Amino acid sequence: MTGGPMSEFLDANLLVITQRWPELMASLNQVSSIPLDAAQLVEGLDSTLMVNGVQLTSRHARITEAKTQAASLPETAATVHLYGTALGDIQQVLLARSNLQQLQVHILNEAIFLLVLQLLDQRHWLSDPRVSLQLAANSPDIQLPFLVSPAELVLVSDTNAKIRDRLVSELDLPFNNRRFLTDAPERLARIEANRHFFAKDLDVRQLFGIAKTPEVWVVATGPSLEQHYAYIRERRKQANAPLLIAVDTALKPLLDNGIRPDVVVTLDFGIIEQELPCSQSGGIGLVYFPTTNGDVLAAWQGPRYLALTTSPFFDRLRQQLDRGLLNNAGSVIHPALDLAVQAGGQQVVMFGADFAFPGDRTHAGWENGELGLAPGQSVEWTLDGYGQRVKTLRNFRSYLCGVERFIARHPHVTFYNSSKAGALIQGAAFHPDLVTL
Repeated sequence: MTGGPMSEFLDANLLVITQRWPELMASLNQVSSIPLDAAQLVEGLDSTLMVNGVQLTSRHARITEAKTQAASLPETAATVHLYGTALGDIQQVLLARSNLQQLQVHILNEAIFLLVLQLLDQRHWLSDPRVSLQLAANSPDIQLPFLVSPAELVLVSDTNAKIRDRLVSELDLPFNNRRFLTDAPERLARIEANRHFFAKDLDVRQLFGIAKTPEVWVVATGPSLEQHYAYIRERRKQANAPLLIAVDTALKPLLDNGIRPDVVVTLDFGIIEQELPCSQSGGIGLVYFPTTNGDVLAAWQGPRYLALTTSPFFDRLRQQLDRGLLNNAGSVIHPALDLAVQAGGQQVVMFGADFAFPGDRTHAGWENGELGLAPGQSVEWTLDGYGQRVKTLRNFRSYLCGVERFIARHPHVTFYNSSKAGALIQGAAFHPDLVTL
């Protein structure tokens, strides 16, 4: 675009970026810009831009809004990470702080950023020597302390979606913790009712190191599991079959397809016998936690193994009981993966670890809605193994973050995803024998 103040803004803004961050400028040159008519000027007592029906800021008091957001971080913070560029208001407020030494700005939507550069002079923050600028996706994880542009969590580009997931998970953490504490009395009562099991059941550490082959399988209940029943069933017939660890809701579809796992892991406080077919559990180990449903424990026919987590909720119990610890980041797949590694797995293959609704299905072996929300109720998305958006749930994305962080903490283990149909799992390769192009 040539001529006029908009071109002057764009040229001046881009000149600063070219001089300070030439590699970023090269990346921005590859981005398709948003047409000017795709953005709408919205006016009130102030004005803002609306993109795809989402306002980038308040239309009444942009600076007041920015100050309110900035106030969530102490004035003494020397470094702040800002996710999303919006209209530059938060940058302006933060840079007015005398204690601020570094403001690291992470772009969440490249096209929106370019649009703002075309419409508004952003040199007041782009030129500040305390500012660094990069795509959010250039970092493997979020950095603290941070502020985020709420609008750009909705408008995030596909490139930066993984960081969006980490941000949302972090922002949701206080709420999720409060929900956990709300039912703490019921959980404490469950622990007391289960104490007679703790006294006689085995320690999960007795399963550590039991893998007889370097490869260990972890079976979750995502729809893509249905692609692999035949493969799993045939491999299980072989003498060198990998150790098979299943999450609780995967037991039913596995048994229905002639597959008996070695170990089942259950975590959910609300799991009931209808979701975990205990009557067919002879010879199968059950790894459970202190708040597991006592009716499930009483009905289980195979050996039971008690595990704990590092959760503060179990602080007192860890002092009373010497039991092995397993990772927990909200989903049963987290302790199942940890068990696979501690059992001796050097290559961990994940089946049905979809964290999404491929084909508008929720779970293998269960009808939509039987184990939670149906796909039609979902407004969230993530990227699948093909780079396409697929429906998911907010908590699924949080569980996915937990898996990806676990993988990052275990660089000595090779993790494989068995399908491209579900969410892309950062750090997990696609299994060459199971995933076709």
